Amino acid sequence: MLGEGCDRITWLWSDTVTGVQIVVHAHTEGDWTVLTVAGELDVIGAPELRQSVMEAVKQGQRRLILDLSGVDFIDSFGIGVLVGALKRVRLLDGDLMLIVSETRVRRVLEVCDLDRVFTLHRSLADALATV
Repeated sequence: MLGEGCDRITWLWSDTVTGVQIVVHAHTEGDWTVLTVAGELDVIGAPELRQSVMEAVKQGQRRLILDLSGVDFIDSFGIGVLVGALKRVRLLDGDLMLIVSETRVRRVLEVCDLDRVFTLHRSLADALATV
């Protein structure tokens, strides 16, 4: 039986999802803030990345590199966070680059034509060499 105020999806997730499946670490490289992401960028992990991006922007960071080298899965929720991050920094005259080394993740972005929207790099060194 479902508890008071508990919908079916929340109830199912509470039994199947063991916890946040993503880790985000921030560090600075020159004028850029690098958010290194590891895990799955999906309905569970995407909000954590969104929060990290919002926190970086709130602290005045306008030039972001999202290092997705440790991301092995991305879905529409993750893509939505990436697009939202790009919009957020561009509204503040900033910029965003993505590091995508995982072939499956890169392929998802290419199939969605997001390789035309984002600047994609294979490594942090490659990204920093372009600035």
